[in-house]
Amino acid sequence: MSLMNNDRKIAALEKQMADAVAAEDYEAAARFRDAIQELRGAVQASQPPPGSMGLGTNVPVVEPPKGWTRPKKPDLMTNVKGRKR
Repeated sequence: MSLMNNDRKIAALEKQMADAVAAEDYEAAARFRDAIQELRGAVQASQPPPGSMGLGTNVPVVEPPKGWTRPKKPDLMTNVKGRKR
């Protein structure tokens, strides 16, 4: 597909998107917006699967590497620093 043809399609889609917004058909406008982004090559990554995001955030949950185990907690009765005997 030539760049000139691509630009024409984008211009037509932008006009259709503006007409859809004027008619308050926002779902169609969103479809036109997505088609424009695909033609421009700005396809965004899809949403991650459910459960892989932190609660109330858009940052993925960090998982420890495979085989990693949590270190043992220190014994507070024997590992006291600054205590004189």
